[in-house]
Amino acid sequence: MSAQIPSHLSDLPIYKQAVQIFTLSRSISSYLNQDLAYLYEDGKEDHNIYFSGDIVQQSESLAPEIINAELQRHSDKKHKHAASVRRLTNRLYRNCKRLETCNSNGKDYLPLLRRELKKFRQLQNTWMLTL
Repeated sequence: MSAQIPSHLSDLPIYKQAVQIFTLSRSISSYLNQDLAYLYEDGKEDHNIYFSGDIVQQSESLAPEIINAELQRHSDKKHKHAASVRRLTNRLYRNCKRLETCNSNGKDYLPLLRRELKKFRQLQNTWMLTL
């Protein structure tokens, strides 16, 4: 997310919230990975480690999709990117719920991320009306 974007887009509340969600999910995932990286006695790994990576990938995709939607000229293409943002948000929320059952102290921070996602959804509803 280090590419140059127009300043009017980086000032959008939904974009700022997406960046904040990415930062938060990356920190939580890093914390979770420390606890979930071990192997069980039978040599199997904790399957929740994949969900911790998923929250980073999904949150990383939010801001570029918002930018793509804003930069499109045609309404149908804007709505295609907006739908992608909605799908990413839903998956991210679902993966947070899954991770709350894992055996890690980092799961205590997941409700914080879910709260931020709820704020993001509210911003998203308003934003979609402006497209």
